[in-house]
Parts: sequence; C-alpha cells; structure tokens
Amino acid sequence: MGDSKLILCCFIACILFLGVNGENPYRYITWKVTYGDIYPLGVKQQGILINGQFPGPHIDAVTNDNLIISVYNYLNEPFLISWNGVQQRRNSWQDGVSGTNCPIRPGKNFTYVLQVKDQIGSFYYFPSLLFHKAAGGYGAIRIWSRPKIPVPFPSPAGDFTVLAGDWYKTNHYVLRRLLDSGHNLPFPDGLLINGRGWNGYTFTVDPGRTYRFRVSNVGLTTSINFRIQGHNLKLIEVEGSHTLQNTYTSFDIHLGQSCSFLVTADQIPQDYYVVASTRFTRRVLTTTAVLHYSNSKRGVSGPVPGAPTIQIAPSVMQARSIRWNLTASGPRPNPQGSYHYGLITPSRTIMLSNSAPYINGKQRYAVNGVSYVPADTPLKIADYFKIPGVFNLGSIPTWPPSGNNAYFQTSVMAANFREYVEIVFQNWEDTVQSWHIDGYSFFVVGMNGGQWTPASRSSYNLRDTVARCTTQVYPRSWTAIYMALDNVGMWNIRSENWARQYLGQQCYLRVYSPANSWRDELPIPKNALLCGRARGRHTRPF
Repeated sequence: MGDSKLILCCFIACILFLGVNGENPYRYITWKVTYGDIYPLGVKQQGILINGQFPGPHIDAVTNDNLIISVYNYLNEPFLISWNGVQQRRNSWQDGVSGTNCPIRPGKNFTYVLQVKDQIGSFYYFPSLLFHKAAGGYGAIRIWSRPKIPVPFPSPAGDFTVLAGDWYKTNHYVLRRLLDSGHNLPFPDGLLINGRGWNGYTFTVDPGRTYRFRVSNVGLTTSINFRIQGHNLKLIEVEGSHTLQNTYTSFDIHLGQSCSFLVTADQIPQDYYVVASTRFTRRVLTTTAVLHYSNSKRGVSGPVPGAPTIQIAPSVMQARSIRWNLTASGPRPNPQGSYHYGLITPSRTIMLSNSAPYINGKQRYAVNGVSYVPADTPLKIADYFKIPGVFNLGSIPTWPPSGNNAYFQTSVMAANFREYVEIVFQNWEDTVQSWHIDGYSFFVVGMNGGQWTPASRSSYNLRDTVARCTTQVYPRSWTAIYMALDNVGMWNIRSENWARQYLGQQCYLRVYSPANSWRDELPIPKNALLCGRARGRHTRPF
C-alpha cells in the first residue's frame, strides 16, 4: 500500500510539472564566457565575450519556451548572468543576481533552466557581478508571440536589435577599483550601438518595406535619445506590453529600458543616420549607425539630426503619452486590458527614496537611508536553508526616515504573496533615476514633480497606463507604480545606473507564501550552486 501511494504521488507530481512545461519547446544554448580584445571606441580594451562575440548572441524564444542555458566561465573572476525583464515565474532561483545565486567560479559552469512564461517582447541579458557590465557580456532577448496569438501590427519585413548605451575606454576592473575607493565614475567616453562606435554598424532595408527595431539602453550611467534621420518611429511595444501606436521623431530611453518601433523605408533611397545621444547631460555624447537602403548609391550626408538634450518637460510629456493597447492580445488570447489594475485598491503604500550619502568618508548610494551590502551567502539560498544571520526581514524601512543618516545593511523588505501594493519612487536629487524590479511587470500610474502626497493619486492614469519592468524618475520628482505581488521569490529592486547599484542603491523584496507548494514556487534546483554558509549542504535528490 505504501509503495502504491508513493507511485501515485510521483505520478501526480510529474503531471503537475509536465502541465507547466511538458507541452512547451525546450531550447538548448551553450555559452563560453571569455576575455577578448575589443576596440569599440578605437582603443584596445579587455572585453567580456560570449562565444567570441561582443555583444553576445541573441536569445530568440516564443512565449512559454523553456531555455536551458549552460554557461561556462573562462574568466579569472566569478561570474553571473541575469535576464533583464524575464519574470522567472515562481523561479527566482534562476534570476542570476547575487541575492539569488552563487557565482559561477572560474573554470566552472552552471546551467540555467528558465521559462519565458506568459511573456512577449524585447529584453536583454547582462553580467550582474563585479562591474562586468562595463566590459560587455550583454545581449538581446527577443520573445515572440505564439503563432496563433494575433499581434496588433502586420508582420514586419525584418527585425533589428539595437543595443545602445554609454561606454568607457577604461577597463572594468579599473572602474571597479575607482568605485571601491569611494569615488564616482567620470563622464563616459562615448556611446555604442551594437558594440560599435561612429557609423560602425549598418541596418540594410528594402525601399517601401517596414521593419521592427528593438532598442534597449544597456549603458551604465546615462539616458539616451534614439532617432533615425528622416524617418518616423511608430512605438508598438514596451518591455512586453503592446502600446498604442503613437508616432515620434525621437524617443527617450532610460537606463535598462527596452522598446520596439516600426520604421518604414519610405524616403529617397540613400543612407541615413541612426542616432543615439545622451539625455540630461551638459556635455552631449552622440554616436551613429547607418540605415542603408538596399538600392542606395549615396552614403550618409548632412548634419546628424538633433534632439532634446537637457530639457525635462518634453521627456515627461512623451512618457505620459505611452499607453497600453487595450484591444491587443497579450501572450494569451485575451486583451491586455482585461486585467483592470485601476479598479483594485492597494493594500499598502511603499515609498523608496534614493540618496547619495558619504559613509566613512566614501561615496555610497542608498535607498531609504540604507546602502546595500551583499551578504556572504545568496539571500534566497539562506532563506531556503533557514541559515540565521545572513539577513533580517524589515532591515530597510518602507518609508524614507527623517534626517540624513545612512548606514550599511543587507536590506530585505518583507511582502506577502498576492498583496497588491503601491510603490512610490521619490527622487530629491538633480539627476534622472531609473528603477528596475526583477520578477515583475508593474503599472506606471503616475509621475510628477515635487513631493508625492496622497493627493497625488488624483492625477493617476487608472485606465490604460503601460505595464513594464523599468521606470524613470525625473529630478526632484516622483513616479508611482501599482504592482500585484503574484510571483513568490526573492526579487532585486535596483537602480539601473550601474555605479549607483554597485555602491548600494538596491534592496530585495521577499515575496512569501506559507503554502510551501510547487503551485506557488518551484523547488530549489538540483544543480543549484552552494556557497558561503550554505557550502556543504545538499539541494534535493530529484
């Protein structure tokens, strides 16, 4: 009788697992991570290559695909890859940040097993440890709709990826030492488009046809403006949400953000500038690629088209114009607007305020007065094994304290599964902030200048704001989001300014379910790397 019960339990467990993953394809990817010489701004640097490429290879997947990604670390430093915008449903074990995963040691490998569950859109991956992002190691993630799910635009003639952002000629380990010594980074040396400098990359199009451009800001410190000489940009998607198809001549993309445009080759056949320039910087950096008509006999010419530089108001107006397409199908065959986010009252409000304190005479960055320091053991693993002393829940306040005192802490905020929360990002600094939350897509309900108060809710868009995973906060302003905590796990909330993130402007949100059920969260992976105080323990037998 005991054996039959055991067999029945195993059968039910298999049915549950296969019901989630069994009908969906598996894509197997192997990456070798190495150092290599790169010359993105004409100066030899030590770059991080994936399979010999900078940027790394694209990941192409369809909604609900399972990705089996084996990463071999041939660097002389520990290494991790994270997946910006991939929600890791029930599976923060695969998130690839220091709070969830032990690093892959030099000469070792780790296989990520993740699913792009109920997602579409444009995202990217990047190295999350030791300021490696300043050396490359990033690449595009494109998640396509399933064949029977309609999309709200005709199939484009081609699909282009644009990985743009600021870049330093200085090697990443020198930049890291500068930050460790308590100094901020200097101004970047230039901008890159797909790992190349001025006119270093070409997009070839046929006259009269329409193409999709997926643009991500993969830089370290600055917002960018993106534009194509003589051509309009029709916005169709922002980080997995189909949008109303507004047309722009140029578009601001803040650190960590991704979006898609349709561009029609409807101009005189010749070559045109594809432009990225810095936003909100006194000194403006610009770089270009080339839009090449296949029958062009004339190269790029004329001045590079201009765009706003330090002006904030146009950017705010543009951000407010981004709206959800309420009639478009999402990853499942139901309209995006079928989830009425604006009709649900949040159970509580959390306010997160960034600051730039000096602690022990060194530049740091903080959230609600707490400058994050990584623990010696990943928080998720310590939580699973109930290892005491690694972190404390409530080690960061849910509201900015009065006063200017700041301190070090491994900051973790407690939250409950299925809570519906309002988070307000309050920025009293003179620079644009960019905030990302792993594991989630949230609704950007409002943004405005000054101090947020409960009366600010009267200006919220509770009908058709866009859902995304990264949002900007303008100088001396606030941005408010609504978020359904429907994904159990340990989730990183961070600045996408990589120096600020490295020096403490991040924390973790522990979304907890007492059920201890695979329905709410997948079990620890059998191959999970164990380090720190978890070294010598065991994961699970199967």
